[in-house]
Amino acid sequence: MNYQTFRPHSDLASLVSCYWTLEVPADNDSERQRIIPDGCIEMAFILGDDIKRYTSKDEFILQPRAMVLGQTIEPFYIEPTGYVNTFAIRFYPYGFANFVTMPIKDLANKETPIELLFGANTAKELEQKIIQATDIEQRIEIIENFLLEKLSDKITIDNIVKQTVEALLSSNGTESITTILKEDLSKRRQLERNFKKQIGVSPKQLGKVIRLQTALKMLLNKKKDNLINIAYESEYFDQAHFIKDFKEFTGVNPKEFLANENMALSTLFYK
Repeated sequence: MNYQTFRPHSDLASLVSCYWTLEVPADNDSERQRIIPDGCIEMAFILGDDIKRYTSKDEFILQPRAMVLGQTIEPFYIEPTGYVNTFAIRFYPYGFANFVTMPIKDLANKETPIELLFGANTAKELEQKIIQATDIEQRIEIIENFLLEKLSDKITIDNIVKQTVEALLSSNGTESITTILKEDLSKRRQLERNFKKQIGVSPKQLGKVIRLQTALKMLLNKKKDNLINIAYESEYFDQAHFIKDFKEFTGVNPKEFLANENMALSTLFYK
């Protein structure tokens, strides 16, 4: 696998986390890969062969070749049908809401073709430009011009939502909403409503995903470390709580995760 990340232009750095590319040679014996929630929304362009997204054990759909993957709160499986070549934009949790009019909650837990978000003609033109680009530098320039044009109107990010996301990220998902809002609990309903509108999930759900990310990175970088230590360092109440959340978002327990070939792609993204 060849996975690379690239920084966004400074004008987009507050909204876009990174651009990334993934290339994997065709393999007749390719395994299904379990994709784990990461708290972000991504726009992806499939430039290689089709990719299956399993909707049940035996049923699947082909992912749209130009799509937005909304917030996910449970793992899912994908499987390449041949050569993998993907270019994608990873937005911060609050970032993508600034580029579309559709409610972000309507994008959750599924892939949405970009034509439904930007219109058929605009989406087709953008996709063709991305396909015809000769290298990653051109693709980044194309997508940045597109995004910056969408931001020609004044950017309005709800400050409460942005501050909450930043607090969750800086605390690795452990900060409580009560602590973030301090004494002004009158803002809680407003936060819950606006957060789901801009992020697609609740503050509590995003916090759980971010905290799991922290634990996953510890697990991958300290494979022989005690699970109790990882749970403690990630500020879980106890090991049982850590394992419960881990299984909720990955579908397996920590030891199974490390030994499972289906996790190779998710492991790559989290290292």
